[in-house]
Amino acid sequence: MPFAFKLPDLGEGVAEGEVVRWLVAEGDTVAEDQPLAEVLTDKATVEIPSPRAGRIVRLGAAEGERVPVGHVLVEIEEAQASRPADHTETISTEATASGSAPASPTDTGPSFSPTVRPAAKEAAGLLRAVEATPAVRALARELGVDLTQVEGTGPGGRLLPDDVRRAASHTRAPAVTTAVAMEAEVPATGAEPEAPGAAPSGDEERVPLRGLRRRIAEAMTKTHALVPQFTFVAEADVDAVMADRERRKAEAEAQGVKLTFVSYVLRALGPSLRSFPYLNASLDDEKQEIVLKKGIHVAVAVAAPDGLTVPVVRHADSLGLFDLAREVGRLAEQARKNALKPEELSGATFTVTTTGAKGGVLATPLVHHPQVAVLGIHAVTPKPVVRDGQIVIRRMVNLSLSLDHRVVDGQLGADFLYDLIGRLESPLEGWVA
Repeated sequence: MPFAFKLPDLGEGVAEGEVVRWLVAEGDTVAEDQPLAEVLTDKATVEIPSPRAGRIVRLGAAEGERVPVGHVLVEIEEAQASRPADHTETISTEATASGSAPASPTDTGPSFSPTVRPAAKEAAGLLRAVEATPAVRALARELGVDLTQVEGTGPGGRLLPDDVRRAASHTRAPAVTTAVAMEAEVPATGAEPEAPGAAPSGDEERVPLRGLRRRIAEAMTKTHALVPQFTFVAEADVDAVMADRERRKAEAEAQGVKLTFVSYVLRALGPSLRSFPYLNASLDDEKQEIVLKKGIHVAVAVAAPDGLTVPVVRHADSLGLFDLAREVGRLAEQARKNALKPEELSGATFTVTTTGAKGGVLATPLVHHPQVAVLGIHAVTPKPVVRDGQIVIRRMVNLSLSLDHRVVDGQLGADFLYDLIGRLESPLEGWVA
């Protein structure tokens, strides 16, 4: 009988997962610990490794399909050198957006344990297990690189983008088929191209709404349906903050820190949220209770390969300016590598997003339910303003505060935003340190 490998318990509160992409096909021979599939949960994208060596007899779900924990994910006809039936094994999963979370599979449905097992051993006639994120795998497909033949230079032998590029420069890559080329272009949207045979008709192309893009769509739809949102916008004179940043820039670089304007906003947010606790809150719709949060954990939106990711800076009010800048930089780098841990993506009490260098005049960011507020930061630009009856050039920024009107009234929201602006306009009053 083939070994039926069931979708393991992927963490507390996770009841199901979406099969984003199969990394094997029926009939393939796999090594123990070789990645089988990428599975998306509410918390992270996880790469599921094979618990046994053998041949894939059946795949238990289609790409894009959601399956519950305990569902048969794949059936494997085991290799001759199989283990005794009573042998207990521990495997590791590579959480591509959440770090490592190991598992201990059994025929009745494995659950994850705190033990992390090393990468799979070489097995004669079988493929070597590959430690690589989906972004690296997509790059390898684009460049025609066989990842099983590349040595990783990352932690624990993990393959990095530079490893793939070096391998591509030393080999003549095979021609990339149209289907693979299309697939390599998709990860930035979190969706897969249509399957062969589902060619676009006329002058349109249809891309399935899958993976992270589908999760984002569901969250935004829920927010739009539940939250009566309004947005208040005000302008801040941040000339003094930018001057302070210029003074501290060399010191920050000496400590390996990239000091950004966002770091100053986060530093100012702490005392402002302490002064206005109803902005650092959530709404429990079921119990009809407003939950005032004691800790200040600020989510910062980051553009990642598979879509917008929002890692969380924990206890932001207790961190100094350089520590905030360092943590934001670390989380952004992890997000771009799809290597965030589940705890780095959950538990936010307030969210900050930025339009980046393109700036824009006005944006109305969506509240991330059950939070009640989100702050949008526009580009800092020099503008002519009137000061003491004179026209002068100052560095200005628009700030957009979107609020759940069920919890926060306009007056309270305006008072909070102007309190924050007051701090940003007076960086020498001690809050920056």
